[in-house]
Amino acid sequence: MRPSSRSITAVVLLIVLFTACVPARQYEEAEARAKAMQGEVDAANAKARDAETSMAEMSARLAELEKRTSELQRDTTVMGTSLRNMTRQYDKIDALNDELLDKYNLLLAGDRSENRKLLTDLEAARLNLMNKEDSVDALASHLAEKETLLADREAKLAQLQAEIAEKDAAMKALKERVSAALTGFEGKGLTVEQRNGRIYVSMENKLLFPSGSAAVDAKGREAITKLAQAIQDEKDLNIMVEGHTDTDKVQPGAAYKDNWDLSVMRATSVVRILQEGSRIDPVRVTAAGRGEYIPVDRADKSKNRRIEVILSPDLKELYKLVKE
Repeated sequence: MRPSSRSITAVVLLIVLFTACVPARQYEEAEARAKAMQGEVDAANAKARDAETSMAEMSARLAELEKRTSELQRDTTVMGTSLRNMTRQYDKIDALNDELLDKYNLLLAGDRSENRKLLTDLEAARLNLMNKEDSVDALASHLAEKETLLADREAKLAQLQAEIAEKDAAMKALKERVSAALTGFEGKGLTVEQRNGRIYVSMENKLLFPSGSAAVDAKGREAITKLAQAIQDEKDLNIMVEGHTDTDKVQPGAAYKDNWDLSVMRATSVVRILQEGSRIDPVRVTAAGRGEYIPVDRADKSKNRRIEVILSPDLKELYKLVKE
């Protein structure tokens, strides 16, 4: 609390009254001590006002940091830790302010020796406060950097979502085109489904192969050729042809060693027809045999004997976005 002009006037009057009773030399010494004390009080007041102004500026800056932090759309672990650190810094500064005010009050009430000690402590507290300010500035810079990283991450996420939506729309249109091309075969051992971002064209063996054979008959060749023509212009499409068998073992003396061998040969036969009847790039086509190990209906062996043509979008560009 600062001394008022009234209290200063009273002190001066007391000094005047006191001088009426003492020699002139003692009066001059008393007057000099009073002026010195007044100067110290004025200096203490100035430093206290500077401290209060600095604290007000710190509080305003901390309030701005908290406002900016609250506007973040996502609280990552690092940003949450930074916010808690900033809150602790604010608490320390607030406690330091209380300490400064307490010492200021003691300064007004103490004697000259105590005043000198308090002034030294006050200066140390001021320097400590400046260091706290530097810490808050560093924290604000760190938070700004995290905000930038978060904005970049959200921009990439938006781009990735747009790419995925575009791929999904393209695959949906392709599925409709494939279904339209194979309309005459659906319900006759052929189905077209879209799931997990891929298109599955499943053809039962009764539509493609004679029993125990890997040679495609005329009806099956027609279906495969129509499929090839429907997808031949898709440049960003990977084509996997999988052969599947039932659990019946290959008879001794047959042209195929086992169901693995038979499933691979049937898949290869379908791949050859896909290429013969279209402009499909062989690099985009893979033939695979799955044998008897991925049945679709354990109670119906005829459904397990099938060829599945799996159409998948090329995701290289999406992988690049994820890795960036």
